[in-house]
Amino acid sequence: MTETRSRQVVIAGAGIAGLTAALAFAERGFPVTLFEQAKQLEAAGAGLQLSPNATRILRRLGVLDCLLPNAIRPEAVVLKDARSLRELARVPLGAAGESRWGAPYLAAHRADLQAALMAAVAERPDIELVTGARVTGMAINPQGVTATVETDGKATEVAGGMLVGADGVWSSVRARLARTAGFAASRFSGELAWRATIAAQSTAGQAFAQIGANNCVTTFLHPGFHMVAYPVSKGSAFNLAAFTKGERIAEGWSGHADPAILSSAMRGTAASLSRLVALAGPWTAFPIHTVEQRRWTMPEGIALIGDAAHAMTPFAAQGAAMGIEDASMLANLVADFPGDLKQSLTVWENLRRPRVERVLKRGALNRLAWHARGPVAVARNLVLTARPAEKLAADLDWLYGWEERKVVRR
Repeated sequence: MTETRSRQVVIAGAGIAGLTAALAFAERGFPVTLFEQAKQLEAAGAGLQLSPNATRILRRLGVLDCLLPNAIRPEAVVLKDARSLRELARVPLGAAGESRWGAPYLAAHRADLQAALMAAVAERPDIELVTGARVTGMAINPQGVTATVETDGKATEVAGGMLVGADGVWSSVRARLARTAGFAASRFSGELAWRATIAAQSTAGQAFAQIGANNCVTTFLHPGFHMVAYPVSKGSAFNLAAFTKGERIAEGWSGHADPAILSSAMRGTAASLSRLVALAGPWTAFPIHTVEQRRWTMPEGIALIGDAAHAMTPFAAQGAAMGIEDASMLANLVADFPGDLKQSLTVWENLRRPRVERVLKRGALNRLAWHARGPVAVARNLVLTARPAEKLAADLDWLYGWEERKVVRR
């Protein structure tokens, strides 16, 4: 196998995880070919939160400077009771958080992050991005991995040293591996995400300003739902995301669901919050799918990252961050273990899995706490209001303060 082919990295999917992986591998000297099935890159969803564990990596890869002019540095995460609108807790972010965790906490529109990643990719001659191309098959052989790529109805074979599946929760790479023990299909979580973006100067934006802090991430807690709201696009808009139980709807990043599901879940909320939700419509419903599987790699040279490996509910606000962490650590371990791809992939998965599982547990705990009712909700409120901001921040040190550790080959 030629040196060029042995180092060639083929990536399926040009979302956040795939673009980050392309940059991370290129930074370590690997030529990259990145295939995206969409003919034109469009960001799914609306806003997202990027905690310091993610922005630290984006800064190293040269992405952060391009993103910062369009992002917001929220001053805090604020938890409020949706019935009374009483503030229950406040986790300091802003300058205090950046000093504590070594990188900024950002709220941004997903399209702005994707544009910043794309700008960084465009500056790298060692990254080739091919749109309108879908990876439809792969074969492992002694020379590496050969991916079958379909473009405009024509199939071609692309050879490389390894294949990275970064093609999301409905990953075609994972689907091709499904016959292999340990790889699974996505599963509907029973939750719906309802999203809307409102202009700050609109009637809905003014309604939010009356009940939430314009410069914070505000989460409203209620037994039937919770809603997260924060500024995006230089503060010109607010991203609203509400979460309820719901029936399965069509797979995809947007769908149609009865708005009555959301309004019914909100019974008993403060009138001003109900007014905000009414003014912010129409809402787009997103089915929340998760991926739980026993393995993320094939030792011969295939790795799944981000949602393709471990799609999670958004209740820890770490979906994008986990994909960014996956990508960076994978590239570094492959580079640090030259000539031993099997060992690189084994070490990567062994290190990543406990981290991701802990994040999953945190998300499950958040959902349980945010949807508490009756005496449990009363106890939650008492605990939150009594806990100092410093302690609330310290509870997140393991998450936001995470940094890759250097793995020494023995």
